[in-house]
Amino acid sequence: MIRRKVIIMGAAGRDFHNFNTFFRDNEHFEVVAFTAAQIPDIEGRNYPPELAGKLYPDGIPIYDEAELENLIAEKGIDEVYFSYSDVTNQYVMERGAAAMAAGASYSLLGPRETMIKSKKPVISICAVRTGSGKSQTTRRVAEILKKMGKKIAVIRHPMPYGDLRKQIWQRFANYDDLDKYDCTIEEREEYEPHIDRGSIVYAGVDYGEILRHAEEDADIILWDGGNNDMPFYKPDLHIVVADPLRAGDEVEYYPSIINLILANVVVINKVDTADYEDIRFVMENIRRLNSEAQIITAASPIYLEDIEMIRGKKVLVVEDGPTLTHGGMSYGAGFIAAQMAGAAEIIDPRPFAKGTILKTYQKYPTTGDVLPAMGYSHEQIKELEKTINSSDAEAVVIGTPIDLRRVVKIDKPATRVRYELMELSKPTLEDIISKMDL
Repeated sequence: MIRRKVIIMGAAGRDFHNFNTFFRDNEHFEVVAFTAAQIPDIEGRNYPPELAGKLYPDGIPIYDEAELENLIAEKGIDEVYFSYSDVTNQYVMERGAAAMAAGASYSLLGPRETMIKSKKPVISICAVRTGSGKSQTTRRVAEILKKMGKKIAVIRHPMPYGDLRKQIWQRFANYDDLDKYDCTIEEREEYEPHIDRGSIVYAGVDYGEILRHAEEDADIILWDGGNNDMPFYKPDLHIVVADPLRAGDEVEYYPSIINLILANVVVINKVDTADYEDIRFVMENIRRLNSEAQIITAASPIYLEDIEMIRGKKVLVVEDGPTLTHGGMSYGAGFIAAQMAGAAEIIDPRPFAKGTILKTYQKYPTTGDVLPAMGYSHEQIKELEKTINSSDAEAVVIGTPIDLRRVVKIDKPATRVRYELMELSKPTLEDIISKMDL
């Protein structure tokens, strides 16, 4: 049998899951390489034999996506599988055009081939874009389930940016576990809020293995999706968060439109800050694509810990990194909070940016006068720290989901922004979940 030679295009997440669920033991295919995009410095690694399985005793190399066309020609690639998210539909097809022009076929894997069935009920929370409000929605669902007396395990969409052999499956129950696994800022942003509320979080690379461990801990599996990706597990209830501040993205981004069509519940978040016409446009798109989905309108009220620290001051705002980078937002909750608190000035951090932080601004020029909390390596965390401390700001507003001061030493007065989901319509998430047979 001649095996079809394959490249999987990814970003250290969906790509590994697609391999594990569809390709790992599939003798009809030979996965020659992964390519990597979106996340800095994740290429140049090897998908290790411990994860790759018996067909790949030497593992599988990971290249920069910029090498795709050369790899297709040099290695005689038959097929390229696109396997990451939070990109426009146009972008997906542009990459497909490049792959096909180089001589390969181009494919996408769907839910039937990649969703794993759990022995326990699964509630999935996904979004149409990074920064839509998925995290606070997940926390709200966790709160509802605990109130019902259910024991939950939160399984988070992957962020394996380090040594993959050490990240096959991970369990986070306290802050020591974050240090144990040498978590990046992005990982901490997703795990810490759950840990603060007493929830156990699982993540890693092999989501079959992760599920087996999580099922031992929990009555219910809570899938905490990343980017705007589809769930890795077959959900019994699929909740999708839409963002009217980016109206239209729910149908123009991949795989947003798939999530929207599959949704049982769509939460239209940020209705307190969005224009009415944009809210109506999002609602019309939902009704056009999925007339049976229950729609909930919601807000994410912002709370600033110390308003007086900001009032009348020259302020530097630090925001969630992915929301500003591949999420495409120019500002976040920290910027809004600084304005509401009466900051005299919100400074532009670019003149003070160091190393890869400056490169981030160059790569994502739509970022506004805020600082993305980039921290994918120890070196980058130090550059973030130097950028903050070298600025001429009188105070710092931390708009990230975590207390950044746990990771970065800030030598200026700093205060945090917090935000939680507030449902504004009926039925509420609690109404819907309480009717499930759990």
